Amino acid sequence: MERVIGLAVGRGTGPELATVFERVLAGIADVYSTEISVTRSERIYHSYASMKPTAGIDRVRQLTREDADHYAEFCRAQAALGVPAVFRTAINAQSLYLVRQRLRAVKVDVIATADTSLLLVRDQAQGFYTGDNTHVPGALIRTMAFSQEITDKVIAFAVRRARREWPDGGADEIVMAYKFHLLDGALDAWVAESAARHGVEIRLCQPDTVNRDLIERGPRPRTLIIAGNEWADIMHVVLLDRFAAERQENRCTENVYLHPHAAGLVEYQTVHGSADDLAGKDAVNPVATVRAAAVVAERHAGCAGAMRMVERGLESLGRRGIGTPDLGGRHSTTAVVDALLGTLNREGRPIMMADS
Repeated sequence: MERVIGLAVGRGTGPELATVFERVLAGIADVYSTEISVTRSERIYHSYASMKPTAGIDRVRQLTREDADHYAEFCRAQAALGVPAVFRTAINAQSLYLVRQRLRAVKVDVIATADTSLLLVRDQAQGFYTGDNTHVPGALIRTMAFSQEITDKVIAFAVRRARREWPDGGADEIVMAYKFHLLDGALDAWVAESAARHGVEIRLCQPDTVNRDLIERGPRPRTLIIAGNEWADIMHVVLLDRFAAERQENRCTENVYLHPHAAGLVEYQTVHGSADDLAGKDAVNPVATVRAAAVVAERHAGCAGAMRMVERGLESLGRRGIGTPDLGGRHSTTAVVDALLGTLNREGRPIMMADS
């Protein structure tokens, strides 16, 4: 049975990474003797740099809305067709968060060490990162909202995901990192009601309190942090570095849409941005995109063991000193992907998944 995966491409290094994604996905499919097709959005979405803000505020606002409208419709259409996943390269954040607001998105990442596992669920559907701008002479007024309905949906998703991640009991601790002191006590009441409804205990904390606790004692063995983007967007990279010794350039993550019009669709992205300064130079680090292809293949295209297989391939490249300049190597993007695909073709799927 052929699997279909969506692909959305932004400017900057987006076209190069889209090619990486398609090549690696096809390479994995070949190893597993399966068929995976890719359906691309016909629009190339803007990065912030490609919008050329010097062209004027009105033009930027127009392009932002056009990109958001188109991508939201693309996601709704893929969900309606039963497509399980979309890989998206980086696009302008303002357009992206309009889509996340409309489709009620949460970002999910598991940040693990040998002793702990931190499940980060970012609330991307409300707060400062969403909302609308009104321009008046000499000022910009940003209007945004928090709602009890969305707060409860985010908590419900996070609790379900934690129980799936740790099926023998769920999280040891659930923390919410929001600037709730600015919200008249409303968020406190909503969280208390939701916690009682879901049968869990939740500590609603100021962001600086969460930071202090993580610095002083680190996360408990199974920690769920539900966070507003006002904190999580900044801290995501810090958490990766401190608790997983990972760089954002090497990391992919997933976004889940909670709105009924996009239910069931999962979006994967690199943690790094569009890197417009590297566009066309064949120098962008492909590791995060490679990992995204492996995740999509394993979770949504029936290629069990693909993630492990690709990690073994990346480890092989590391031992041989094959990498892009940001990792201390001297190889182009294409050369790194060529070497990886050669490794996959030699090793095939992991022994534990071999046909009997």
